[in-house]
Amino acid sequence: MSIVQCRIVQYNNFMWIIFALLSAVFAALTSILAKIGIQNVNSNLATAIRTIVVLIMAWGIVFITGKQGGIADISRKSLLFLVLSGIATGLSWLCYYRALQLGEASKVMPVDKFSLVIGMVLAFIVLKEVITIKTIIGGALITIGTFVLIL
Repeated sequence: MSIVQCRIVQYNNFMWIIFALLSAVFAALTSILAKIGIQNVNSNLATAIRTIVVLIMAWGIVFITGKQGGIADISRKSLLFLVLSGIATGLSWLCYYRALQLGEASKVMPVDKFSLVIGMVLAFIVLKEVITIKTIIGGALITIGTFVLIL
């Protein structure tokens, strides 16, 4: 492996952390901004408005990066699971906005983030990922933390 290839691998191994942290920051902002914006607005209507913005942004990035030609290369299996993922996302957002409308953001957010633990369990069951002591301890701590925050 050349030095350039090694640097690219190191860069890619590090960049996921940056994007994950940015995702967390934007997710936190999403919750706070949504809680403020949802006042006196039907939660389903608010979700629809948010979805339109996300749709425009996502397709804008696809076209800006010139990746729209990749649509023809998507297999039926991938398309099916992307559609199912979209349905799950939509249902999640509808439920999340309703929960935000009804509850305190500081309590809704931890319960929503409990999806981490549910996702880990599903990764073990569906994706056959390896269960480690680290993931068990981490999942248990997230579960305990979630209950501490909502009680």
